Amino acid sequence: MSVARAESRATRVLVMSSKAGSMNADVEKKLRKAFADFTILEFDPDEDLSQLMSPQARLVVAGGDGTVEFMVRKFADTQHPIGIVPLGTYNNLAHALGLADDLDRAIDIARNGRPKPITLGRVNDHIFVEACAIGLLGETIVLGDAAKDHAFGKLNERLKSVLSARRFRYEISGDFDGKGSAMSLVFSNTGSIGSQLQIADTSPIHPYLEFSVQAGSTRLDIARRALVAAVLRKHQPTASAEQVIKFTKLVIKTTPRVRVYADNFQVGRTPATVVAETSALKMMLPA
Repeated sequence: MSVARAESRATRVLVMSSKAGSMNADVEKKLRKAFADFTILEFDPDEDLSQLMSPQARLVVAGGDGTVEFMVRKFADTQHPIGIVPLGTYNNLAHALGLADDLDRAIDIARNGRPKPITLGRVNDHIFVEACAIGLLGETIVLGDAAKDHAFGKLNERLKSVLSARRFRYEISGDFDGKGSAMSLVFSNTGSIGSQLQIADTSPIHPYLEFSVQAGSTRLDIARRALVAAVLRKHQPTASAEQVIKFTKLVIKTTPRVRVYADNFQVGRTPATVVAETSALKMMLPA
């Protein structure tokens, strides 16, 4: 790349999602006015923003969890400071970071907040923002997303996956050793995940993740909670955990092998290595 082209890269970029739950003409007008000195782009997961921005450009993302967390995962290993204007239905990451739902306040923090590093999870080289789930809860998150997005063609398939989930044996090593039987193993970075299912009492501001075992809940109860959260948009607790432990690195083996989810994406099956990492990027947070 020529020097002239490198120097023409944007140093401040606003990425907006027109599909966000709270986006409308008035909100878009306010954003365009507040960020008039930014390069403003519509969110496109296929566009390579790294070719448009300077290496340490300020990036502000206005959208829901899907858009915001896509951008965080994409730039997790870069030094871009990122501001969030939460416009989604649930805003799990924004709430975990203590960011306000008030639009004017969110804009002010995105522009004038203090850049601070946050913790992100990594499971088998896949970044997750909210949680890694092994077993039933992972299936539940995907079920809730299908209901939330009205993807009824996938809903029946996802419901079958939830109802066919089975208890498994696990062995854990790393920061601590343990073994037992479970329906789900959950490695949390935010207090709620997916369609606002409550899973922990943690935040990416902390330098650790939280591990919990969910052994006793029925599959039907888990499915009901996911559907209620997605369709009625009500905060739902998950099954009570047998234990919650803070950690920075764990290795998990299961019998039989079980599906592993990073946020709402399946990333293979066990065994899995889950690590808490301080991200290179910094989030714009209240001073």
